[in-house]
Amino acid sequence: MRLSSAILVAASALLAGCQNRPVIQAAVPPNPFGYLKRSAVCKVGPVRPDASGQLQASMTVRSDDGNCEILVQQDGGQSYASFGVAPAPEHGKAFIYNYNNHTYVTYTPNTAYAGPDHFTVTLIRGSGLPRRSLVVAASVDATGVVVPTP
Repeated sequence: MRLSSAILVAASALLAGCQNRPVIQAAVPPNPFGYLKRSAVCKVGPVRPDASGQLQASMTVRSDDGNCEILVQQDGGQSYASFGVAPAPEHGKAFIYNYNNHTYVTYTPNTAYAGPDHFTVTLIRGSGLPRRSLVVAASVDATGVVVPTP
């Protein structure tokens, strides 16, 4: 009798531990550009202002047709209202978009290019507000990248 009572208590304790509560997840739509290929090498340094207040960022990326991205936000935690690129990168392309309260700055180097590249993104906070510049310095390597012959 004692053994069956002990089994009943142990089984109740085990079943009580199985009562899982659902995890609450925020309903965020998927990133519309999340399907883009990421570079096998993408190391991004912190985004920091220099003495003049201009933002600086560095990245190391491989020229394997994949991109590398930097996420930035306004001081209030919102994405920027608009943006532009000037000068554009010489050895690749920059693509900028807003998603989930972040502004994504992506860079894709030309295939098999190796060397430095840089570009400047103008970040527009809103109408009548001062603009901010983000200077991106990219170090691109082509280790293991093979260009197919036509």
